[in-house]
Amino acid sequence: MKATLLSRSVKPATGKPVIGVFAPCDPRIDAASRERSTNIIKHTAESLAGKITLPDGTAAEVVYSDVLIDAESQADQVARQFKEAGVSVLVCVPDTWSFPQLTTISLLSHFPKDIPINFTTGNSATRPGVVYTHATSGAIAQYGKLTHINVGKWPDEGQNPQMSAPTLQALVDWCYAAVTFQGLKGKRVVVFGHDSMGMETALPHIMETRNQFGIEVTRLDMKLLADMLKKESYDKTELKKLRAWLEEHAGDRIELPEGEKDSELLDQSLALYLIVRDLMREIDAVGGGFMSQLEWGSDDRGIQLPVADIMESLFNSTFDHNGPKAVQPFATEADVQALLTQLFMTWLSGGHPPLFMDFRKAWDKEDITELAAQNGYQPNGDEPWLQKGFVDGVNSGSASFNWAAVPGTEEKEIMKKITFPKAVDYFYYLGNSVHFISPGNIKGLAARLAYSSLSGMFSMIWDEAETVALPVTLAQKICDGANPTWPHTFVVPKYASMTEYKQYAPANHFHMTWDLAPARLQFWMDFCNVLSVAPWQERPAFIEETDRPVPLLYLLNGGEDATKKLKAGKH
Repeated sequence: MKATLLSRSVKPATGKPVIGVFAPCDPRIDAASRERSTNIIKHTAESLAGKITLPDGTAAEVVYSDVLIDAESQADQVARQFKEAGVSVLVCVPDTWSFPQLTTISLLSHFPKDIPINFTTGNSATRPGVVYTHATSGAIAQYGKLTHINVGKWPDEGQNPQMSAPTLQALVDWCYAAVTFQGLKGKRVVVFGHDSMGMETALPHIMETRNQFGIEVTRLDMKLLADMLKKESYDKTELKKLRAWLEEHAGDRIELPEGEKDSELLDQSLALYLIVRDLMREIDAVGGGFMSQLEWGSDDRGIQLPVADIMESLFNSTFDHNGPKAVQPFATEADVQALLTQLFMTWLSGGHPPLFMDFRKAWDKEDITELAAQNGYQPNGDEPWLQKGFVDGVNSGSASFNWAAVPGTEEKEIMKKITFPKAVDYFYYLGNSVHFISPGNIKGLAARLAYSSLSGMFSMIWDEAETVALPVTLAQKICDGANPTWPHTFVVPKYASMTEYKQYAPANHFHMTWDLAPARLQFWMDFCNVLSVAPWQERPAFIEETDRPVPLLYLLNGGEDATKKLKAGKH
């Protein structure tokens, strides 16, 4: 027998997460009930198909087996089918009673212990799939594996029952989390430079990130970028196209007071985008970060180089000079915890653009009331920005262009709202910043990943949040008081008070992604064994139809945090 040389060509979809749908059954049950079970498998798979979008715009593949798992032989058969199809996410849809160890537990033995599995079932007493679900999830919890159950609703009778919309939505949210967990394994991000300004909250925890998330952090020196800029190692024709695109959209909103000198600096900052983009393509990176300060552009002992604001904004946007594109989460100041936060939330949202912000001034109710009075504004009492206050989210880089407008706005209309003033303060006027004020009524999650050496674990501090629009005069006063050349987004947390928000920030940066459901983040934290930190006194421990139900495994082991520490080996 000879060894086989594999082809060098690989199918484009290889390695992408695949969702496999199956069902157990009892061999003693009548033929009509078995046919109904098969129909539920197909209905579930077809309902999921096209619903889970990856950041590149493609849909996660969904496959199903119509082999009902009655016993070990069928479990082995379905497992082999799934492994051949590359299945890495399991969805079990039992409609009848069956025997846990002979069916799903036997199937699970073919897969890694951390493979996500969901049990979605109707609440039927006729052929009690819900009884099977509780029996099986309980058995699996005993040997320490995480499962999630979705006891939803579909008709007790009929050969082709359709699951209810809430049942499907709960399953879709779970699938997004499972696909994010599995899809990012083996991926890499690239970070240029070391941790900026000694910010230890920005450190690339290389081994911990590899062990917990399966993500590699490639580190490259900023000297490479400086050398490539000097050598003009980029496509000059494409640079002209990028510059023309920016001028077409922004025109005289690009500030170039020193004429040719400023024009050359703008070209260099745009060329930086092309250089970094191509380097990221070479190593197939899904995200990146750039140190900038101090060595790059604000230490006068060295050669000053142009700011990277436009570059970072372009990576975080859903378009550039070549048209629509996937978001590639990018972090200013080489803030790796920011990068990971944005990366996870972009995947969980199906590719929505992230917002990178300084946790700048937290304007509590008293502060903003005083500012309003000083500027002659008479509040009517129902302004959302006056109810509890807001955070002025502002930073020199990484602000996605998309956040200049409400979700769904066309590229042309977005770009009308953006200006490109000269960079000021720390950057010696070397290039252009990005400036806009985000509109109100954008809802999503604001969050920040953190790490602690005491536990050896990552945590996610998060809350639901919404942007608010202030009267123009007050908004400008606030911008002028921080930095009028940078983007500003005024963010109100849903449950955190301003006192809590000010005290519990884990770093000087925080991040927001729109239209991201809390349940998706919670499911993902379960898979990745990340501690969930939402200590707001106004937030209930469980919000029905918003939060995911607490997994049984946690209840059996002293609670969510206690179980996660047990899983991490931190007794």
